[in-house]
Amino acid sequence: MTDKYAVIGNPVEHSKSPEIHAAFARQTRQDISYERVLAPIDTEDGFSKTVDRLIAQGYKGANVTVPFKYSAFLKTSKRDTPRAEFARAINTLSFCNGEISGDNTDGVGLVTDISKNLGFDIKGKKVLLVGAGGAAFGVLGPLREQSPMQLIISNRTFAKAEEAAKILAPLAKLRADDTEVLAKCFEELNGCSFDLVINATSSSLNDELPAIPDSVFAPGALAYDMMYGRETPFMKFARTHGAQVADGLGMLVEQAAEAFFIWRGVRPDTAPVIAQLRSA
Repeated sequence: MTDKYAVIGNPVEHSKSPEIHAAFARQTRQDISYERVLAPIDTEDGFSKTVDRLIAQGYKGANVTVPFKYSAFLKTSKRDTPRAEFARAINTLSFCNGEISGDNTDGVGLVTDISKNLGFDIKGKKVLLVGAGGAAFGVLGPLREQSPMQLIISNRTFAKAEEAAKILAPLAKLRADDTEVLAKCFEELNGCSFDLVINATSSSLNDELPAIPDSVFAPGALAYDMMYGRETPFMKFARTHGAQVADGLGMLVEQAAEAFFIWRGVRPDTAPVIAQLRSA
């Protein structure tokens, strides 16, 4: 019997998740279906009712995209990993025996893409995470676990960056390393340089550039934009100032692979799927 999965969002018609999971299923010979599900945003319980409907229809799980990741966090009765608690957002739901459990695979997707696909070792490096919204919160824990020398969280609104830094405090007590975690506003970045600069803001959606100085790119730095599908203003800015650039397509596929592993217990090969999406 075919097991049913879906991605829930609004909007959701642009999502590449069905193509990705279909490719994983063919590769690993898993009998699944996967579809896009539009949840209403004009009612307070639109997301919750959508999840309940999928469960009633026999779905085994679902991915969650904007703007429902925090709603998914509140909907779950169980969080599968500490990274989901750190993120305070869920992008992978599992339905089993009447229980809704959740995880966040965004951070592991980002780290896997950077370290495995791009060959960049985060350990001991100076890292700048630009943004302190949901996308940034989703990757904080896994980034910190890579033991960078320094992890700076910068945001236009300093209070949000400070909140993100405080979330990492419990994790720091669990790790025997000297990673420095600080919050800074954009103005404080003048004269600072980093080996890895990650754009986790929504600026690229609007063809805008976060107000970071050009000094943030150390020689040979990697500039990573979580957006994908085109060269963003952030990527152009970084390239102009000598950085290597990458978009978030690999992260998209890697986070999907982690969700697939959670659901099916098998880990797909992501390289051919990334190549397939790039060629398309």
